[in-house]
Parts: sequence; structure tokens; C-alpha cells
Amino acid sequence: MTIRLYNTLKREKQDFEPINPERVTMYVCGPTVYNFAHIGNARPAILFDLLYRLLALHYKEVVYARNITDVDDKINAIAAQLGVPIAEVSSRYIDAYHADMAALGASLPSIEPRATDHIKQMIRMIQRLLDAGHAYAAEGHVLFDIDSFENYGSLSRRDMREMVAGSRVDVAPFKKNPGDFVLWKPSVDDQPGWDSPGGWGRPGWNLECSAMAEAHLGETIDIHGGGQDLIFPHHENEIAQSVCSHDGSPFARYWIHNGFVTVEKRKMSKSQGNTLVVHDLLKTYPGEVLRYLLLSGHYRQPLDWSDKELGRARRTLDRLYGVLRSASDRFGPFVADDRPGEDFLDTLRDDLNTPLALAEFNRVARELAKAEDSAQARKFAGELLANAELIGLLQVSPDSWFGADSADPESEAIDALIEQRNQARAKRDFATADALRDRLTAMGIVLEDADGITRWRRTDS
Repeated sequence: MTIRLYNTLKREKQDFEPINPERVTMYVCGPTVYNFAHIGNARPAILFDLLYRLLALHYKEVVYARNITDVDDKINAIAAQLGVPIAEVSSRYIDAYHADMAALGASLPSIEPRATDHIKQMIRMIQRLLDAGHAYAAEGHVLFDIDSFENYGSLSRRDMREMVAGSRVDVAPFKKNPGDFVLWKPSVDDQPGWDSPGGWGRPGWNLECSAMAEAHLGETIDIHGGGQDLIFPHHENEIAQSVCSHDGSPFARYWIHNGFVTVEKRKMSKSQGNTLVVHDLLKTYPGEVLRYLLLSGHYRQPLDWSDKELGRARRTLDRLYGVLRSASDRFGPFVADDRPGEDFLDTLRDDLNTPLALAEFNRVARELAKAEDSAQARKFAGELLANAELIGLLQVSPDSWFGADSADPESEAIDALIEQRNQARAKRDFATADALRDRLTAMGIVLEDADGITRWRRTDS
């Protein structure tokens, strides 16, 4: 079955046809590690993790590269403020990023190149651009000459004057064109630097991704992804420098971009004071709740984040885990099918339509809840668990989800009190049963009586 993806370059959904079906390549712009990741940073991590999983079901090998920008002026500023090397700052936030994305169920990419490990490749790319007349040196900088590339602007499709006025373009007097972008810039004082034909300095942000993609995936890659805020200038600049340093070979065939995350209909920003940090959200919500909400909207559309929607995602997952637990109690443990259901896969093959995928996911769960015998239960549970593995949900046991894990230090005492309450109820001693329930409530335990079975969870779970 064909996978269809919306290609920003062509402004339409297209059948995905890799250059080499034996080795599919995908590059995604990763974090600049100077602070904790916010929920907007998490959206592409979740999206392209899911796309990678889908592609891996259909192709023999998928190489997914997501870079780490570990040399940047923001990192330099934090390091200078703290009086520590930039590596100390970047290492701290690399570890935090890995931990936070893992909590959201996002796997590590196949390759995770770091900018500081690819300085030689960047310098070689700059030299090729200088030799070909696509770059020039000025006041210690090396800049890309956008007038030398006739297709500049093909991705964003905006007038050059509008692009410069409405984006992060540094207008400097030494530029031939205000839109010319920095490939290399001088380093002074304690700023990190390397020796190069352009002098002692450090790379421009745009250059890093082109050099790392070339090093690990080749001159032309199948898919390049990132947030829509990167279309211009970052991805536009990547195309220009990559195509011009590769004698006109295309850089990426499919460009995939996710929409913004808003917070209660407002743009998320420091000035608004509404930046939602994943590290902090995970102190209140399980990672799967955040993942479910991130997948609840189509990736190309804006996603509005709110406490109301988080609560809805949590209740949905409670219900899904409850269905799985109830069915397991009735019919025994289940095993996932070897492959997700075709209806579920079809929703994802159609430009990663996660809202429809979640609707199908919930439909299968409802069928499991209605199962009348073990054969039906095994059928729907196997499909549900296979779907869950692909989309990254229902990845812990129901007992763990509801806080009734045997690892809980009070689990034996709680189970004993529940058994006493059940015995009291069987004797119709409701006063004692109610007193025991009150005692458990005071301990932060919520009881759920269903199908003759009493389960428990903690109120903060």
C-alpha cells in the first residue's frame, strides 16, 4: 500500500517513492541545546518518530538522522553567563532532551550527529561554494550569495523583500544582498572557534544541517522534516547551499513540516509567559498523556494546548487502559499481533492522519470491551496492542498506569484493606465497608468496582 505525504515543496500530497527502496533516508532538524525543550519542540520529535516507525514497516532499511546543534550563540551566552565551557551547557541539555523525549515515547533516531563533530565537513562545503562563486568573504565572514542561485525562494514561495522583512535575517552593511546568509563568522574572546579558510571562527546555523545530512545520508535525501517556522530562512538556505555545493543535485525530494502549538489559542512565546516546558509538564502528567494530545490533531494544522484537552487525553487513556485491564481479567493475558490492523495503517499512510488513526484505535478498543468470548477478545486485543506499539500508546501495564503497581511500597497493605472491605460487603456490613473505603481515600487511593472486581489507583496517577 502506498504512503502519501504532503510535500511542502510541491504544495500537494504525493505518493512517497524513495530514491532507493532498499535504503530510505530522512533528516530532521533537532534541538539547539541551550535550555529544556518546550512542547512545540516535542511535536516534530513525536511526528517524525511516528513517520519513521511507519516507514520501517514498509521498507527494508530506514536511516533517520536528527541533529543536535551544540554550537550556537545562545549556548555561548549561557556558558558565558555561568562561566563554564559550552560543552557543559550542551551536555546538560542533551541529556535532558533525551530523557524528556523518551518519556513521551519517542525513540532515538538512527543517527544523531552533533555539529561540533562535523566542522571539517562544513569547512569543505564552504570551500566548494567559494570555488564555485556561490559564496564570498567579507569582514571576517563567509556569506552565501543568494543572487547566484536562481531557484532561491522555491520552498517558501515568498517575495524576497517579504522574506527578509518578516524573518530572522541579519541585515549587515557588508552583505551584497540583505538576504545573503552567513556560512562562517568570526569568533572573538572566549567564543568557541576553529581555524578555516575564512579565518578563526565558527559555522553559521544553516550550514550545519547541510553538512551533517551530506555526511550521513548523501547528497540527495528522501525526506527532510521540521517545524513550519524553519521553512524560511533555515530550510530555504539549506537548499541553496546544498544544491550549489553538489553541482545542482537536489537536496531533498520531500519536505515535511508540522504546524505550531498554541496555548489556549495564543502563540507560545517567552514574551507571553506561556512557554510550556516538557520537563515541567512531566511532573504532573504521564508522558503518554502528552503524546496522545500531540497526536490528536493533524500534524500540518495548529495544535491548541490546554488543561481541558490534557484532561480529556488523560480520561481517554484511563478508559483505554481500563478496557485492556478488564479484558485481561476476564480472558487472561494477550499478545500483540505481528502487524497493526490494515484500517489503522491506512489512516497513517494517508499523510499521517493521526486524528483518524486515534479514532480507529478507540474503535478497536470498544470492540474489545464488547468481546463475549476469548476468541473475540484475543482478536481485538492483539490488533489493539499492535496498533498501540506503532503509535506509542498503552506502553505500560494497566496496573502501573493506574498506580496499582506491585512495586508500590504500600501495595500489600492496600490490597489487605480492600480484601477486608470486600469481606464486609459480602456480609452486608456496609458501615465497616464504608469506613474502610474512607480510610483508603485518606491514603490517596481511589477504588473502582466493576465486574465483581475491585481495583485501585492513586489519586495523583
